[in-house]
Amino acid sequence: MNEVSVKELKQWMDEGKDFQLIDVREPFEYDICNIGGELIPMNTIPDNIDKISRDRVVVLQCRSGGRSGQVLNWLEQNHDFGNLFNLSGGILAWADEIDGSVPKY
Repeated sequence: MNEVSVKELKQWMDEGKDFQLIDVREPFEYDICNIGGELIPMNTIPDNIDKISRDRVVVLQCRSGGRSGQVLNWLEQNHDFGNLFNLSGGILAWADEIDGSVPKY
């Protein structure tokens, strides 16, 4: 599984790298805190395959990296994606290493 650290993701954001950030958490979690990703909850991924880019890097994120890792594996195995990265540590790592003002839950 390809992974990207929160520090690498922040660098990509600062550099203006062209990528898609998808948050696979539930809407109530996204409302607590988010880092600007497109909300596509894990259970709705099968119905939203067409919203996931195939021609640029896609970073999947969740609270700690577990759910987004499962989604990544499923997409690679069932839909032949080869451009996916899991955000290592998820939004909790973002709160710890990048922005302490992001609420942890």
